[in-house]
Amino acid sequence: MSNLITRRRLFWSVPVALLAVGGIAVAKMMQPPPADLDLSLAKSTDQGLYTVSVEPGLSPISVGTMHGWVVQISTRDSKPVDHARIAVDGGMPQHGHGLPTEPQVSADLGEGRYQVEGMKFNMPGWWVVNLSVDGPDGPDTVTFNLVL
Repeated sequence: MSNLITRRRLFWSVPVALLAVGGIAVAKMMQPPPADLDLSLAKSTDQGLYTVSVEPGLSPISVGTMHGWVVQISTRDSKPVDHARIAVDGGMPQHGHGLPTEPQVSADLGEGRYQVEGMKFNMPGWWVVNLSVDGPDGPDTVTFNLVL
């Protein structure tokens, strides 16, 4: 008899646990973005090696539309950074998923400017775009926040 009770408890505890975890995840996704988000499109990298600004090709950025960005990078003393390597990634922190595309630098425009193609945001909400920059002063990163 106690073996049957143990099986029933196990049978019901798994779905209940899954529902609880799912409910927490949904509640997290439904929260508004943090009120103190830095939404600036120009900022210093995490270690302060570079200043990076981004100019989205759409204004305002719309959900579901593929577009490009121009990224401008300069050194601490405001000199343009040419021939940098840039990697782009990001996602939705509250949803736990990345970008729906794999944006890439498509052109070095000179004077520290780079064309990034393949930007797309497939739903409204809080997005982050992370840029990893490897330039003459070494590697560094910067994160941009967007709320669509």
